[in-house]
Amino acid sequence: MNQYLEIKKQDFDNAISFFKKEISNLRTGRANTSVLDQVQVDAYDSKTPISGLSSITVPDASSILVTPWDKHIIKDLEKAIVNADLGLSVVNEGDKIRLKMPLLTEENRKELVKKLNERMESVRISLRQIREEIKDKIEQAFKDKEISEDEKFKFIKELDEEISNRNNEVKEIRDKKEKEIMTI
Repeated sequence: MNQYLEIKKQDFDNAISFFKKEISNLRTGRANTSVLDQVQVDAYDSKTPISGLSSITVPDASSILVTPWDKHIIKDLEKAIVNADLGLSVVNEGDKIRLKMPLLTEENRKELVKKLNERMESVRISLRQIREEIKDKIEQAFKDKEISEDEKFKFIKELDEEISNRNNEVKEIRDKKEKEIMTI
C-alpha cells in the first residue's frame, strides 16, 4: 500500500465506524438498547448518558427496561426519554421505566430505509472527500518530482481500489441493516 493511502487509512476507518454508530440507533422491529445511546439525562446538574445512570435490559422482543441506580432520578430519566422523541411508548412503573416498541408499519419501515440511505450517502461523501485529499497529495508529489509518473498512476489505482472496497463495505453494512428493518 502506498504511503499516501496509509496516512489516511485511519480516516477511512473512522468514517465507517461513524456510519455504523449512526445507523445503530435506527430502530428495527425488535427492541435494541442502542436506541438509547444518544439519550442524555439532565441529572445531578450535568448531562449524563442514560447508560451512566441506569441498567438497560431487553426483557422481550418488544420492550426495553430502564432501571435507575438512584430511584430519585426516575422523573429525569423519563423526561429525557420522552424528549428524545424515539417513537417509543414510555411507562413509568415507579422504580423502573418500561419502553414499548410499537410495531413498525410498512410505511415506517420504508421511511427508516430512506434515513438509512441518507446516512449511507453522507458516509460515501466523506470517503470521496478523503479520496480527493489523497489524490491531491499524489498529484502534488508528482508536480514536485517526488514520485515518477508510473508511481503516480500506480498510487491512484491503489487509491481507487481502496475506495471501491470501502464503498462495498458500506453497502454491505447498509444491506444488512435494511434487512433487519424490513424483517417483520
